Amino acid sequence: MRGENDATMVEQRLRELGVRLRGPRRLKSDLLTEARHGLLDAVDAYREDGLSATEAQRRAVAEFGSPAQLAPAYQAELAAGALRGLSLRVIALATVAFVAGDLTWQGSSWGGTRPPAAYQLLSASVGWIWAAAFVLAVVGLLPAGRSVLRGGAGDRAVGAALTGVLALGVLAGSALFTWSLGLWDAALTWPPMIIGVVLAAAGYLWLGRAARTWLLASR
Repeated sequence: MRGENDATMVEQRLRELGVRLRGPRRLKSDLLTEARHGLLDAVDAYREDGLSATEAQRRAVAEFGSPAQLAPAYQAELAAGALRGLSLRVIALATVAFVAGDLTWQGSSWGGTRPPAAYQLLSASVGWIWAAAFVLAVVGLLPAGRSVLRGGAGDRAVGAALTGVLALGVLAGSALFTWSLGLWDAALTWPPMIIGVVLAAAGYLWLGRAARTWLLASR
């Protein structure tokens, strides 16, 4: 059986590795837990061969590798996980936006008023931006799609494009909402519009946290 002090070197090595890693907390915890189990199994095997606890740990940790050697592979997995998480959130929010977007305006007192051509162009652009984000998110979920640029480079390219499109989408959506208030004063008191704005703001923050996690993981 393992004693309380049997894993001192193991835990130290895992802490050293952990401080180098950035990414989704749950995935990071899972990766370190998996590494811990592997190391402790190696320690047990050496102990069964007759080595002392200290020597068994020393050998297991030495075979495991240094944090500098291990961090790139672990970080690549975290970056891929962060991209998957961001992609899933984009798909979820974009689907809701496509389905519920028009409901914001249905039944409004200004529904028959034709807005300026530039407004219509901006409104259409918002839809196209979210469509592009949806496509990039799907690519971000498919290893075959990301592998076009090979491995981590593909993940970074897709993630960077997706993050950029999302930033553009937030700016365009905010501009469209602000312009809507300028065109129709009643929009400020229209319940579907208020609900839509609150949900959109919450969705943007939700995506923003995922995008920040990916940016930190991919650096």
